[in-house]
Amino acid sequence: MAILVWTGIILLFIASFIGFIFPVVPSVLLLWVGFVLYYFGMSKDELSVVFWIAMLLFTVLIFVADFLTNSYFVKKYGGSKWGEWTAVVAIIAGSFIIPPFGILIVPFTAVLLVELAIQKNMKIAFLAAYATLVAFLSGTFAKVVIQLMMIIWFFFDAIISL
Repeated sequence: MAILVWTGIILLFIASFIGFIFPVVPSVLLLWVGFVLYYFGMSKDELSVVFWIAMLLFTVLIFVADFLTNSYFVKKYGGSKWGEWTAVVAIIAGSFIIPPFGILIVPFTAVLLVELAIQKNMKIAFLAAYATLVAFLSGTFAKVVIQLMMIIWFFFDAIISL
């Protein structure tokens, strides 16, 4: 039974990284399913209260990092609120249109067109579209780091308790 539970946990953790290519896959939710699988399938005692609080804080940080990087970079390079929202929708659509490169190409093109229509300035529109790429890549990097920290902490707590 333990081998089956550990296999499930590892597969969930691996699958959580698919969310960086296909944003509709709820990466952090898959991590939580792995944590809960361990809790109910292996032991209810080994994962400390500190672990659960830290995972909750990391989860919040993942969502905040995504929102803040997008908002920061698009604003920094002169983009509008419409550009910010277009980027969010285009990232999701792009993951289906031309996977995996659609998450870069579609938001860049969509934001470029929206900003060009709104601001009628090619330089500002291009910078806002560029900012979308920088924001997405920065946010993704931050999420990968945070997610790896969550997984390492989990394994550290789970292995120490064995």
